[in-house]
Amino acid sequence: MEMIHLSPVAYEIIGVVGFGLYVLDYTLLTLRYTSGHDIKYFVINLLAAALIQIFWVVMSLIGITLRFTRPSHPSF
Repeated sequence: MEMIHLSPVAYEIIGVVGFGLYVLDYTLLTLRYTSGHDIKYFVINLLAAALIQIFWVVMSLIGITLRFTRPSHPSF
C-alpha cells in the first residue's frame, strides 16, 4: 500500500476542516436544524473527529521525525 504524501500545511487544513465540522454540527444542533437523534448529527461528528485525529497523528509523527533527524538545540 502506497502512502499519500501531503505537506504539513495540507494536514493543518484537514484539522481546521474537522474543527469547522464540529462547529457546524453544534450550530445545526443549537438552531434545531438537526437533533441529537438525527443520523446526520452523528455522521458529521464522526467525520469531524476523524479529520482532527488525522491532523494530530500526522503532526505528532512529523514532530517525532524532526526530533530524530535534526540536531537538538538547547532548551529555553
